[in-house]
Amino acid sequence: MDTILLASWVKKTRGNAKFLEAGCSVGAVSLLLASKFARNFHITGLDIQRELVEIANTNAKNNKLEDRVNFVAGDLRGKNIFPRESFDGIVINPPYSSINAGRESENLSRSTARLEITCTPDDVAEAAFRLLKSRGRLFAVFASSRLDIFLNSMTKYKIIPKRLKPVYPKINCNSGIFLIECIKNGGEGLVLMPPLIIRDENNNYTKELLEAYKF
Repeated sequence: MDTILLASWVKKTRGNAKFLEAGCSVGAVSLLLASKFARNFHITGLDIQRELVEIANTNAKNNKLEDRVNFVAGDLRGKNIFPRESFDGIVINPPYSSINAGRESENLSRSTARLEITCTPDDVAEAAFRLLKSRGRLFAVFASSRLDIFLNSMTKYKIIPKRLKPVYPKINCNSGIFLIECIKNGGEGLVLMPPLIIRDENNNYTKELLEAYKF
């Protein structure tokens, strides 16, 4: 569900947009965005796990999207992985838990996705400042319990939060995740948007959630 919500959250603001999906895993978000925007859009997926990148490239080929999507293996923290200011937008679903807060899985791939072994909010913010063009945008989904950590990292590196949407499993529950859009070198002013509720009082999926799946 996080994958679908993140893909539906992303906006393309320029005619010929070049995006990066950092931590792309098997490429689901990149493929969804390539289908969503169709023309004048190219996205590169990056993941530190080479075996996942191989699967992602196979997925792009099987979906006939390899002309708009490509996937490469590499570390987001690497200073020479891409030229500076290469992208109009970055999309990321970073690990939700700090390495001290979560239990590490015996499965390395799962631990890398869940825990900040190779990617912290500071790493995301530093890479975004390095790789985004001025006024470029970062779109992310992250754990609500660590909202303060995320906002602090972004503002420290001049990746300024502009839109924030909390997501709640039900009306009377605490928010589990949030969606956020930031702008490199953006001005002051954050819009706190109406929440997205996943299930209504009858335990049915809400209209807004189902809208996210339509594209």
